[in-house]
Amino acid sequence: MKKIALAVGCGLVLSACSNMNLLGNQSASSSTALSWKEAETNEFIPTNQKAAAALIAAAGPALDKSRPLIVATLANINALEESSPFGRIVAEQVSGQFSRSGYQMVEMKFRDKVFIKQNVGELLLTREIKEVATNHSAQAVIVGTYAESEKMVFVNLKLIRPGDNIVLSTYDYAVPMDRTVKSLLGRR
Repeated sequence: MKKIALAVGCGLVLSACSNMNLLGNQSASSSTALSWKEAETNEFIPTNQKAAAALIAAAGPALDKSRPLIVATLANINALEESSPFGRIVAEQVSGQFSRSGYQMVEMKFRDKVFIKQNVGELLLTREIKEVATNHSAQAVIVGTYAESEKMVFVNLKLIRPGDNIVLSTYDYAVPMDRTVKSLLGRR
């Protein structure tokens, strides 16, 4: 009887240790997930906001807060008719910073007569900029491209006056090719 109780007790102890080890492994694997604090301190959003602020500062008095602006989805430099979630979210964050700075932003997703390719976003090709801006009375259009490398994504933003295609300001920056950026670019 003592042997049976000892065997059952050992079995329970081993089972508990095994469950604790599994829980430990789950904790280890879930520790690779970002915490809310880590997400809050991620530099991706502030970097895009800084780029928008730089465009605004460089344009100076050429921009009028009482006249609207349009932002286009950033295009892949190697295929200008293509974009990605990366290009779309950068455009959204840049637009948000312009809006917070007091500029009127035209929300292109709710407008007609704009070239929108499914799963790409609001791409504005050079020949379309003037027409779209005129249709929306936009004083300027924010356009951009990105180029991927092994360790970085290089971004170029331009603020263009559509009437004569004059570049009012430009800003270049790079973001590291981390797991989040790879995911936004559709890489695994």
